[in-house]
Amino acid sequence: MDNESGVTRDRQYGVAEWNGKMFTAIDTGGYVTGSNDVFEGAIREQVKIALEEASVIIFMVDTKAGLTGLDTDFGNILRELKKPVFIAANKADTTELVHLTGEFYAMGFKEIFPISSSNGSGTGELLDAVAKELDDEEVDRGEGIPRLAILGRPNVGKSSFLNALVGEDRSIVTDEAGTTRDAINTRYTLFGKDFILTDTAGLRKKTKVKDNLEFYSVLRSLQALQDSDVCIILVDATRGLESQDINIISLADKYGKGIMLMVNKWDLVDKETNTAAELKKVYAEKLGLLNYMPIVFTSVTEKQRIFKAIETAIEVNNNRSQKISTSKLNAAMLPEIENYPPPAIKGKYIKIKYVTQLPTVTPSFAFFCNLPQYVKSPYKRFLENKLRDKFNLKGSPIRVYLRKK
Repeated sequence: MDNESGVTRDRQYGVAEWNGKMFTAIDTGGYVTGSNDVFEGAIREQVKIALEEASVIIFMVDTKAGLTGLDTDFGNILRELKKPVFIAANKADTTELVHLTGEFYAMGFKEIFPISSSNGSGTGELLDAVAKELDDEEVDRGEGIPRLAILGRPNVGKSSFLNALVGEDRSIVTDEAGTTRDAINTRYTLFGKDFILTDTAGLRKKTKVKDNLEFYSVLRSLQALQDSDVCIILVDATRGLESQDINIISLADKYGKGIMLMVNKWDLVDKETNTAAELKKVYAEKLGLLNYMPIVFTSVTEKQRIFKAIETAIEVNNNRSQKISTSKLNAAMLPEIENYPPPAIKGKYIKIKYVTQLPTVTPSFAFFCNLPQYVKSPYKRFLENKLRDKFNLKGSPIRVYLRKK
């Protein structure tokens, strides 16, 4: 929320419940004409799409501002839709202001609901009326469906990628960086798999976050990252892997998310026979210990390998969610540990007896031994690398723990 007009640009969805009825609420940008906003036309298109999708329309007006010509014009548009319309006269914070809401009856709608978003008054009556117009179908929340978050710096092609996949302009795309302010969820099916794609605002360095709106956008992107199962991290092929890209990857690793790199704008790169292979080596050096994720080179504008990117993200999700039996783990890992045991500390020998996978979302493995406190980080990395060699964990972070037998 922000006091500046034009904050909401894309359609934002949320699932709600009232009087036992589940429904999806769609928040849209303000429908305006003749403003200086470069996004005005695109916002209007987003509003129209939301109106087509809706079963019930809540038309919010400003009690303090009173009835405006724009309200009347938009009311005329809503009447043509032949759908239930409820006028929510917002900012009716006092009894005096509630009395002023009567002027909105001039638009010809049946009922006006004076409400106050700031303190919640009147919203119950409004929702009661809305619930009566809804059927009893249960809204699918998407629970248990893998969530893929599209992340990256501004203007790397995140919204264009989503639009190319779903075949409609779900996110507003212009040539100006930072267009997407809200995180956009899209249900999608491909390769027989059902999943949810989340397009996010570009993540900038803190020093370049200039205003409150952009700050909120970054927060929403970070929330989308935390809510996701796999992060599809877009990188601009013409700029290479930059520090901010690595920061995003580090954050995804910290939260235990599956990760894949999608190197976009590959059509703009001058290529030779081994360009992709050489670039992977450069990326591996920059990523260091984070170099465990698959890389797909794409061109969203040419629709080159965009479905390969999704296929890879689904594979990463499968790798991250797999459960490896204790017998397979021990059969694979104990011989490796015997060939290269942990170094002795102060004359004390460390003996790892067995390993098992822990019941966690991020693949985590417990190695049981006599002296876990003496096992240092380099040997933990050895164990992690061997786990990756023996099992398909590409794109998934791994957590290794040493425990007392």
